[in-house]
Amino acid sequence: MPQTPTSSASSPDARTPLPTDGSAAWFERAHRVTPGGVNSPVRAFNAVGGTPRFMVSGQGAWLTDVDGNDYVDLICSWGPLLLGHAHPEVQARVAEAVARGTSYGTPSRSEVELAEEIVARTPVEQVRLVSSGTEATMSAIRLARGFTGRDVVVKFAGCYHGHVDSLLAEAGSGLATHAVAGTPGVPAASVEATVVLPYNDRAAVEQLFAQRGGEIACLVTEASPGNMGVVPPEPGFNEFLAQTCARHGALFVSDEVMTGFRVSRQGQWGLDGAREGWAPDLMTFGKVMGGGFPAAAFGGRADVMGMLSPQGPVYQAGTLSGNPVATTAGLTTLRLAADEVYAHVDAAAATVSAAAGEALTAAGVPHLVQHDGNMFSVFFAPQVDRVVDYVGAASQDTAVFRAFFHAMLEQGVYLPPSAFEAWFLSAAHDDRAIGHVLDALPGAARAAARAHEGDTA
Repeated sequence: MPQTPTSSASSPDARTPLPTDGSAAWFERAHRVTPGGVNSPVRAFNAVGGTPRFMVSGQGAWLTDVDGNDYVDLICSWGPLLLGHAHPEVQARVAEAVARGTSYGTPSRSEVELAEEIVARTPVEQVRLVSSGTEATMSAIRLARGFTGRDVVVKFAGCYHGHVDSLLAEAGSGLATHAVAGTPGVPAASVEATVVLPYNDRAAVEQLFAQRGGEIACLVTEASPGNMGVVPPEPGFNEFLAQTCARHGALFVSDEVMTGFRVSRQGQWGLDGAREGWAPDLMTFGKVMGGGFPAAAFGGRADVMGMLSPQGPVYQAGTLSGNPVATTAGLTTLRLAADEVYAHVDAAAATVSAAAGEALTAAGVPHLVQHDGNMFSVFFAPQVDRVVDYVGAASQDTAVFRAFFHAMLEQGVYLPPSAFEAWFLSAAHDDRAIGHVLDALPGAARAAARAHEGDTA
């Protein structure tokens, strides 16, 4: 039987810890064959401590771990599962695709149909399918450099674009500095043509382009950052970036790997660009467009995309690009992602985020809740009124988040195991799942309050 948290008579917040022996055993086993025991770093719980949960299944809004514990899932595989886990129609179409074969190494119908669906929803004229968001941004930057004949790439501190060497960079001192490598293994030469600016800072952008506009191949930004917590662009900021790039002959690359088809039917562009009348030169997509499978894409203006091989001289290729199973999952997900799906996810996210804020306020915990569409996050940042950039995001009290995270986990709610990540809901988050989250919030808020006060008892 699945394990559910139980209260102790000694304290309203005292609970019988969920069993984790199975996860602990698998984590130890994984350490013998995998660095850190995981295949993506945040899964290791290093930021929050404790035992990472090894999952065996997902159904709707719920996850089940190897110890039989059930959790309401508020990460949804870090965004892709807009419809929830194991959606029956997605499962059925994928099963049919698998029965026809898992990979052809040739063109297939589903990859054309998925490309058509992306083009229909966004301002891009052509797309190229790849297998990961990292691959999409890497390829977009190569294409931008090839198209413009320039080398310099501009990014923002706190924006993550995958583990591309030239983008694993952090800001140095000063308004606009040459980047330095943000991880061992990235040569200085790989980032010497990357410049990092503070996010939402128009003056920094204007100064850099005034000084070096003729050298800049592209400016790449998350359409609405979610990798330092949710830090939306200030009103008109993305339009300003598009116009600035256009004036200087650089390409504007909007990274919608996270927000694409998640925050609206048209992604973040549907919330700003479609209303303001501008479009990026290139866009990158992932997550939702793969329906839980490894699929991603980059696309943009036809004249820019026409530089790609075999039509043009900029080389890019991939054995599993356009995989028929992954494209079937993505195509089915997008076709099912109708207006009523977004309305449901928006309402569910609004309910949970408001309740989180109310519980923390009642417990006296300094915090901010920030939104972009149905993506949101909680910042335990007592020194700022609004988080607008990485400096503000980094001012968080991560010890308070840690206490909050574990209190939610013990009550069967799986939050992102990092204070610098977005929370995600899905169309499968029904009244039962949401009610479970709301019931868990007051106790977690009290745990956060104790951490804020320095009481570890």
